[in-house]
Amino acid sequence: MAHGHKSDEKIVYVGDSRVRAKSSHLVQPDYSSFPGKSEVFIPNFLLKEWMVGVVVLVGILVLVVSDPAPLGYPADPTNTQFIPMPDWYFLFMYQLLKYPYTSDQFVVMGTLIVPAIMFGGLMIAPFLDTGKERRFYRRPIASSLMILTLIACTYLTVVSWTHYEHEMKEKNMVPEHIKREEEMHAGKGESGGGGAKKPAAAAAVVAADDPAAEIYKKATCVSCHGGELKGMPSSGIPALRGVGDKHSKDEIMNIIKKGQGNMSAQYDDNIKKGLTDADINKVAEWLAKQKKE
Repeated sequence: MAHGHKSDEKIVYVGDSRVRAKSSHLVQPDYSSFPGKSEVFIPNFLLKEWMVGVVVLVGILVLVVSDPAPLGYPADPTNTQFIPMPDWYFLFMYQLLKYPYTSDQFVVMGTLIVPAIMFGGLMIAPFLDTGKERRFYRRPIASSLMILTLIACTYLTVVSWTHYEHEMKEKNMVPEHIKREEEMHAGKGESGGGGAKKPAAAAAVVAADDPAAEIYKKATCVSCHGGELKGMPSSGIPALRGVGDKHSKDEIMNIIKKGQGNMSAQYDDNIKKGLTDADINKVAEWLAKQKKE
């Protein structure tokens, strides 16, 4: 503001038209002259992304609640029949580690080098592909690598799952989560819907001080059926407690010599371990005594 010393002098205000007046209202910029950039990133564009994220999250929560993850039996380190399987999104890597050039002596190749190349390539891709073109058919190298990766992952995933199903069928096994669910439904049905039925009391070991019991602990039977004759029901290996109610001594001896179901013949293996024919006969006779009553 400029003025003189006279009181009646007209006051003249000097200002700069380049200084904009402050306003508390957010004015939407005009992007009409910039095709493809017609809205503000914050909050307009970002709000739409948040809404899509919320819808996806709610969808995932609904799926989790309506179809919970299957649960098998508690972990059993003595269960040698169990076939471990990773989550579906790691099946391709699980199958990759089965091949000779990514396992055994080349395990470093499968566990470090190949994943490092794959995930490292994803990290440096933005720095290598600096083109402004966004349409995939105008970016042949990047698009070809993406399609090739998707095909490889899909193929390895399908092969891994197919091999798992074939192995389960070959061993005549049922997945633990399916078997456990069937047992729960059967228990509810037999108990009138009031929960799973209480398991019957297990039979005790008969003649535990018999000399044949010590011979049994040296036989191959103990590796699967256990020293307490409890077996491993979760993997389809029956308990030997009460086996005398089902089989006679001769029948047990025949099973040892010829095998039964998933169990292969064990006679020759026991002979190789140092047992004699008389020892195996004593074990068969002792097992025939294992009766519930």
